Amino acid sequence: MASPSKIRQRKQMGPPPRAESYDRDDEDHVDVVYRNPHTRSAFEQALDTPQASAAVVGVLTAVAFMLRFYKINQPDQVVFDEVHFGKFASYYTLRQYYFDVHPPFAKLLFGLAGWFVGFDGNFSFENIGDSYTENHVPYVGMRALPAILSSLTVPVVYAIMKETGYSTIVAAFSACIILFDNAHIAQSRLILLDATLLFFMSLTIYSYVRFRKLRYWEFSVEWWSWLIATGFFMACTWGSKVNGILTVFTIGIAVLIDLWGILDYRRGTTMEYFWKHFAARAIGLIVIPFIIYLSFFYVHFTVLIYSGPGDTFMSPAFQETLIGNDMLVNSQDLHYYDVITMKHKDTKVFLHSHPDKYPLQYDDGRISTQGQQVTGYGHEDTNNHWQIIPTKALPEAGRGRAVHHEDVIQLLHLTTQTLLLTHDVASPLMPTNQEFTTWSKDDHSRHNDTLFSLHLVDGNPGDVWKSKSSHFRLVHVPTRVSMWTHTKQLPEWGFKQQEINGNKNPADKTAAWFVDEIIESDSEVEFFKENNVPREPKKMSFFKKFVELQLLMLQHNAGLTASHPYASGPINWPFLLNGISFWTENDTQKQIYLIGNIVGWWSCVVAISIYVGIVIADLLARQRGLYPIPDAVRNRLWNSGGFFLLVWAVHYLPFFLMGRQLFIHHYLPSHLASAMLAGSVLSFVLSDSINYPISVSGRMTKMQPTQYADLGVKGPALVGIFAVAMFAMFVYIAPLSYGTPGLDGESVDSKRLLTSWTLHFAAKVSSDVV
Repeated sequence: MASPSKIRQRKQMGPPPRAESYDRDDEDHVDVVYRNPHTRSAFEQALDTPQASAAVVGVLTAVAFMLRFYKINQPDQVVFDEVHFGKFASYYTLRQYYFDVHPPFAKLLFGLAGWFVGFDGNFSFENIGDSYTENHVPYVGMRALPAILSSLTVPVVYAIMKETGYSTIVAAFSACIILFDNAHIAQSRLILLDATLLFFMSLTIYSYVRFRKLRYWEFSVEWWSWLIATGFFMACTWGSKVNGILTVFTIGIAVLIDLWGILDYRRGTTMEYFWKHFAARAIGLIVIPFIIYLSFFYVHFTVLIYSGPGDTFMSPAFQETLIGNDMLVNSQDLHYYDVITMKHKDTKVFLHSHPDKYPLQYDDGRISTQGQQVTGYGHEDTNNHWQIIPTKALPEAGRGRAVHHEDVIQLLHLTTQTLLLTHDVASPLMPTNQEFTTWSKDDHSRHNDTLFSLHLVDGNPGDVWKSKSSHFRLVHVPTRVSMWTHTKQLPEWGFKQQEINGNKNPADKTAAWFVDEIIESDSEVEFFKENNVPREPKKMSFFKKFVELQLLMLQHNAGLTASHPYASGPINWPFLLNGISFWTENDTQKQIYLIGNIVGWWSCVVAISIYVGIVIADLLARQRGLYPIPDAVRNRLWNSGGFFLLVWAVHYLPFFLMGRQLFIHHYLPSHLASAMLAGSVLSFVLSDSINYPISVSGRMTKMQPTQYADLGVKGPALVGIFAVAMFAMFVYIAPLSYGTPGLDGESVDSKRLLTSWTLHFAAKVSSDVV
């Protein structure tokens, strides 16, 4: 770090230079040495040769592969979320449709890996602990995919640090934090998505750094190549896991800062020049990534053509595009006088009625009409049978007897021969909603109150009401309320069944129902059913499928709010206060507990704190006219270190705003960024200078004097000690990461470095009784 004697006075600003010669970031090129003000140690010079750098990255990569593939066949059982992502690979093999909150790219890769190693898809990954060996599942080949990607992430981190101008020893320092981290290793040895996410996230950062280094060769082939590569890898990150969208936001913020600088008139740039850059980035970082992201879903829909467990999440129109789907096979047109059963779309209870009446007085003192009860019932029963009654003249035969969208109908309860009715009377459990009851079919005094308008969800005039496939809302004609139910049960007088009432928002999405079965039909049996002829799947445009699935993914991801014993808050993650129990085996006392390497994680927390402190101190000093940090060193600290801090913050801070279940593995992208920021801080602390300039010079770039970072002997010594400490800690808690060997109670207690770690098989605390 610069000494106080190096404090300089503020330079006088001259007129704005021309764009062609203006040194925008004080980082131009590295090819030609003009001046070397510091004599570097021989050890530093030796390490920064291409041969030494290749040797270092080769060793790092080889060790990464060894650590991640060590005993990858253990345990030979389903572990943690392999019950989900292994199952999804099975569905790709069987081509059965499934639903998940994450985009499909990483899961498609698992499906491809499974196909490549001969997985037939017949193992269902139902429960944690199910045996792979007994069921002949080629699970090692499927686990090898994330292990390979995680191993390759280590050299990519090294390359990012080298490309941003740091010395070999600093790049190795950042790579070691990822190399020896127990959390990264434990995640990467299982059929999980995080290794794929981290690999493509690191490639996105690497590509963007390479793109920025070519800013003086703008619009060249190489410039375009790295811009498009950034967009491609960004789309892969986004397509791997739902929180990959944070990488998109990170690059978006960095690009906006870049464009803001280009817009500065002091650079002598024109608006035409600015719009050219804007258009190029829009193409490379918006249009192309979005097309690639779309392509993942196109392949997803193309592969999954058969009915599967994900059908029920989708709309009827979507479901009828799947071969063998129940709606496609059994859906029939509904006709007047058909006897049907109806189910609520969300709660799956039947529309039900029975002769029992509402009580004269409710618990809150309100008086009821003592009408016949209409409830939601969860089981098949003859009291679920309703007949569709027309309110208009019908032809003798033909399509005119079918029920259509927006027809006004009556529903006759067959057992009691009463018509469904609602009126402006408060319901039993919700005084703001209307009571549903029935009325004798022979008493026409309340005819209007028995009229309901049939509204098919997404229906158009002339659409026919169908069983199974038509979701509908039943809207009362006089009062415009929708028939609705909720999960709260009625008291004993209602037999603990669900309340049916009138929702005053007639378009409420939760007021949707469907016809489950046609008990009796006034029409002839359909030709297809009678002759057992399979129906052709219906067509639905790709973009309609894509939009529907995206909305469902967002909705269900936000809905993951149930409690979980290993869920944790974001404030705990950087300090490793909580982990996740992935797997246990009682007989051998083996377990896999996801937790990071405490040496590396706490070092990253310290580095972040130091960086923020340095930046604040620098800003305060400059506010007082003091310049303690040389410009080149300061620019590197702000540009490279600031970019790493941006990556860390964007991948971390949004989780504080989320209400869904959160786990420590959500912090892994931020941990990767903090490892690179730690390298930036280490370089700043140990060296007064930097490797500078690093960007590729343009034809008319204003050249700057060249200098090199010099960490001396203290840099390699400190990094060597740190790597040994990281490795020692990794080995110490490795039994929790690999799930082998089994540990006795005392050994488990010794591995619990923090009392908040909830490990299994710990020794029981006992006290002597006096």
